[in-house]
Amino acid sequence: MTIIDVRSPQEYISGHAANSINIPLQELKDHLTAIKSFSQPLVLCCASGYRSGEATAFLTGHGINCVNGGSWQSV
Repeated sequence: MTIIDVRSPQEYISGHAANSINIPLQELKDHLTAIKSFSQPLVLCCASGYRSGEATAFLTGHGINCVNGGSWQSV
């Protein structure tokens, strides 16, 4: 399992889930090849679950096994 935090780098630096990887939502499309190589299922998180929900929909549409983990504090 891989945890991807889709918040901005500034938000990520202020606190994040242990062993998570920071890939901001707006940069996901630029990292699809790398993301496909990560251990799946992926768990996506952000501050509230909204951006990670968008990320889940986007990545699922590209055939990636992932779930919305909601807030990084609950992952």
